[in-house]
Amino acid sequence: MAAPKPFTLIAELSYQCPLHCPYCSNPVDIGHPKYRGELETEDWIRVFGEARGLGVLQLALTGGEPMLRRDLVQLCAAARDADLYSSLITAGTLFTRERAEALKAAGLDHVQISIQSPDREENDRIGGNRSFEKKIAAARAARELDFPLTINCVLHRQNLDRIEELLDLTLELGAQRLELANTQYYGWAVVNQEALMPTWQQLRRGEEAVKRFRERVGNKVDVLWVLPDFYEDLPKPCMGGWGRTAMVLAPNGDVLPCQAASTIPGLEFANVLEHPLEWIWNESDAFARFRGTGWMQEPCRSCPLGRQEVDWGGCRCQALRLTGDAAATDPVCRLSPNHELVVSARESAQTEEFLYRTTKRPHGSDVGGARASSANYF
Repeated sequence: MAAPKPFTLIAELSYQCPLHCPYCSNPVDIGHPKYRGELETEDWIRVFGEARGLGVLQLALTGGEPMLRRDLVQLCAAARDADLYSSLITAGTLFTRERAEALKAAGLDHVQISIQSPDREENDRIGGNRSFEKKIAAARAARELDFPLTINCVLHRQNLDRIEELLDLTLELGAQRLELANTQYYGWAVVNQEALMPTWQQLRRGEEAVKRFRERVGNKVDVLWVLPDFYEDLPKPCMGGWGRTAMVLAPNGDVLPCQAASTIPGLEFANVLEHPLEWIWNESDAFARFRGTGWMQEPCRSCPLGRQEVDWGGCRCQALRLTGDAAATDPVCRLSPNHELVVSARESAQTEEFLYRTTKRPHGSDVGGARASSANYF
């Protein structure tokens, strides 16, 4: 059976970042030597063309912090030339008016700026760096230049109670979209799960606040609100289904079906320096392993709810982390024999202390810097 056509390329231009967010989706071992080298400008440009030829329409320029790339303007121009709709996913701390104007002229289509909290002190504490004022200035610069603007806030126990303030701030900044992205537990969020897991009460209050806001402002701001997996009883189609709609290109050129796929033992990820993107999408083992339904175990294989091609088995990385088997039914599903693992995880979170994202391993052993080719950095 032929592979479906991908819609989105998530280009992780760099794992370097001025912030240290405790829920960052980047690999925990970003200091590993395999991440030291990063793709050169010409490699990214070639891949953008290959992606468009494969059917990709949307390009997310992300990281880390993509604005650390000194060739970002050139990459935005290349995305325009490849007829890709480009979104810059940035913390905003480097999005100055001068650089924003250059990106606009190069053809960048959309800007998404992350805010850790609408409260200045809380924002800076969560991000591990003084950044709030720069983020607000970046959002204002984006709107002054007429960029479509999305505000993204990763929600968790330590900022969910400020959701009404966040909604009002989004309206004040003139953003067209607010993504209330409840924490997904991979990357650094796994390390900090107990400090991030919200309560049912917080989620109910948050959902009610979103409902009131929608009634008040109508379609002026598009608010995305989705319950976190751990508070669902049926899984979501992670990444639209494994190898179905999106691919993630790591800074070193490895191509992954999702940001956390490197945690699955035995998967080998093809690299764009060695293989065409089309071959990687259609033929590589990493993309084929959990694509479709043939790999499914019970109860997924004969799902009584008929959801095999609705949720596509849920999240493989979550299944691995909770059960030790990447092919197991996602424990979020109430039909999973391991569903109690999800229930107990949301009930047992106690700590308030973060372990911040860094180039060191969680237990403190330095595995080297995450430096890339100096030709591409400020």
